[in-house]
Amino acid sequence: MAQQFKLPDGRNLDYLISGAKDGFPLIWIHGTPGSYLPIPSFSAVCEKKGVKVITASRAGYGGSTRKKGRRVVDAVPDLQALNEHLGVKQCIVGGWSGGGPHALACAARLPGCLAALSVAGGAPYDAEGLDFFAGQGEDNVQEFKAALKGEEELQEFCQAMRPDLLKADPAGLTETMSSILPDVDKQAMLENKEIGQFMCDMFQEGLKHNSDGWVDDDITFVGPWGFDLSEIKVPVFQYQGTEDKMVPVGQGEWIAKHLPQEHFRNHLMQGEGHISIFLGQMDCMIDELLAVAKAEQ
Repeated sequence: MAQQFKLPDGRNLDYLISGAKDGFPLIWIHGTPGSYLPIPSFSAVCEKKGVKVITASRAGYGGSTRKKGRRVVDAVPDLQALNEHLGVKQCIVGGWSGGGPHALACAARLPGCLAALSVAGGAPYDAEGLDFFAGQGEDNVQEFKAALKGEEELQEFCQAMRPDLLKADPAGLTETMSSILPDVDKQAMLENKEIGQFMCDMFQEGLKHNSDGWVDDDITFVGPWGFDLSEIKVPVFQYQGTEDKMVPVGQGEWIAKHLPQEHFRNHLMQGEGHISIFLGQMDCMIDELLAVAKAEQ
């Protein structure tokens, strides 16, 4: 059950602490759409490794107040305020899918961030030399084309999808998302009961009131992020699957080329998709982040 924190500008922020109560802090940033709910097995891995997991619903999702017109970088002051509220001075940061760009923003701008992890995180829409739509599934193409036309068109798209996401079970969700799921992700959704149910629960929490967080996320992704990758001075780890149809491999390759190389390690996972890439890699992801944290202490 989420706790709620009042941000300095008066907005509410839903957040949850899981994993090791007195462990080293990891801010984990959800995807799009999403919410503060963590994958239970991820929290369990973190607890074993002495990591405290801090998750929050981005502005507009669940009980977190909307911040219309936000940019990717605007997640940083919200998380900074939450860290100050919790007494966190140093942390590691991770983000999955739509959380990836926000994790990179934290690597660039969040005080006390020692390292960042981006799992299947996208590249900027206007990135030079990138075909943003190449390799995306049909629903993703339609979604981002709606985002480029503005909020009204995008609200219409998201609100049409929202009822199915709110009532779906893992099988129904897999069917709803079929155009953006490669076979390896469909298999993960249907055969791994935890990941399928987690996806349903996360969507239902994030979208329980409206589609505003989802809409605002998509608009931020096709607009200026508000920071430059060259600002990043801490280690960044990227995991990208070759079969991903939500954030295709071309976007991961673009990020890999444009992050400061002295701080970057890339994991290109052959045969993995957007969801399957997370399964079986949790230990490695946390170990890499923890190694940096321990070296800095």
